[in-house]
Amino acid sequence: MAKRLSIQIKKEILNLFMDSKVSIDELSDKFDCAKSTIIRHLKKELGDEKYKEIINSRNSNKNLKTFNKEIKLEIQQEKILTFKKEDSEFNFVELAPLDYEIDIAPRKELSSVPIQEIKFPNVVYMIVDKNIELEIKLLKDYPQWEFLPTEDLNRKTIEIYYDPKNAKRNCSKDQKVIKVPNTDVFRIVSQILISRGISRIVGPETLISL
Repeated sequence: MAKRLSIQIKKEILNLFMDSKVSIDELSDKFDCAKSTIIRHLKKELGDEKYKEIINSRNSNKNLKTFNKEIKLEIQQEKILTFKKEDSEFNFVELAPLDYEIDIAPRKELSSVPIQEIKFPNVVYMIVDKNIELEIKLLKDYPQWEFLPTEDLNRKTIEIYYDPKNAKRNCSKDQKVIKVPNTDVFRIVSQILISRGISRIVGPETLISL
């Protein structure tokens, strides 16, 4: 069952998100509630457009800093030498590494991994409704994938969890968590899922294509 947040906690979540740039994962752990609950509250307070703008900005800045750090490290590790010939001898002059920021906003690219290449754990968990119907969402319902092209965002998905606690955090009062002890079932029924319009499985860190 989704955890109900008090007014004070809601204010604290918003302040931490805006002022301290705390991530959704960190807020979920700190307040012991589902990421979907945190996201729903932030979108309600900020509006969808403002929320997406902040998330996209953070992803872009994070990737740019990582990219620039790697480039600068490469430059520092490489010795640039110039040669000057004097009296038949060479003098070596080492130039200081260049220290500048590269103004490139790297695009975060993702290729979904084919299900045939995925090594599932022995047991996974899924969320279903009271009639044991799978919870089907569009990929655009997952904020962590919202940077993908519109064509991908409109794909139907099912989600799996490796940790039962995470599954329960995202389970509403009208749903329940089921255990899938044989993960080969996803490969076996992949064609059936595709026939229902489901082409992706959302894992904890991986997007899996059927």
